[in-house]
Amino acid sequence: MGLSSAPRAVVRAHVPWHWRILGAIVVLSASLAGAGWMYDAGRRIAGFERSETEQEMRGLRERVAELEQEVAQLRAVANSSESNLQIERAAQQQLARQLAGLQEENGRLKEELAFFENLAAGEGKDGQGPTINRLQVTRDSVVPQQYRYRLLVAMQGGKKGEREFRGKLQLVIHLQREGKSAMMVLPAADESNPENFNLHFKHFQRVDGTFRVPSGAQVTTVEVRLLQDGATRATQTVTL
Repeated sequence: MGLSSAPRAVVRAHVPWHWRILGAIVVLSASLAGAGWMYDAGRRIAGFERSETEQEMRGLRERVAELEQEVAQLRAVANSSESNLQIERAAQQQLARQLAGLQEENGRLKEELAFFENLAAGEGKDGQGPTINRLQVTRDSVVPQQYRYRLLVAMQGGKKGEREFRGKLQLVIHLQREGKSAMMVLPAADESNPENFNLHFKHFQRVDGTFRVPSGAQVTTVEVRLLQDGATRATQTVTL
């Protein structure tokens, strides 16, 4: 048997068991420390540092709160602006209605002024006697089927002592209802207050009143008459 086939002997230094445990603990601690350092480094590199993240989140919350406050302020301003705009529109509409009313009143006053100037110019001259002027008939905007009328009656010409009228007013109202023509005469025979249609004036008198028509009826024309001693002294018709 040669030398090469002889068994080999391995010589190891004897290490006490407590040193082996201590070495294992040192290695394990080093491994854990390295792993923690690598984890923290990775978090810092990735931007996930806890303190920085909390600070960033705090800043975002504050910014969100600021934006919400700005939105609330803008919404309040918008609501206020809308309210102001509505108030301005209402004021403009009211002013427009007032302006239209003033223009209408101005036109009416000019017409009446011209009428009274003519009336004064004709005083003492022979004329036609009582006249009907400025007849207006309008539908009431509040009461259904009700109409308002307005007119001015006057004595044109004649001697000063003769400028007096005693008589009554009569309205002849022509209607359309369900495709048929009809007529109303006021004051009616059963009128409760016929004295409301009596007239007594010197020089002139303004007359206004209301009348109602049956439901579904449409007024087409209104004729106004001045009656004295059973005779018609003046008449005027308006078409609606």
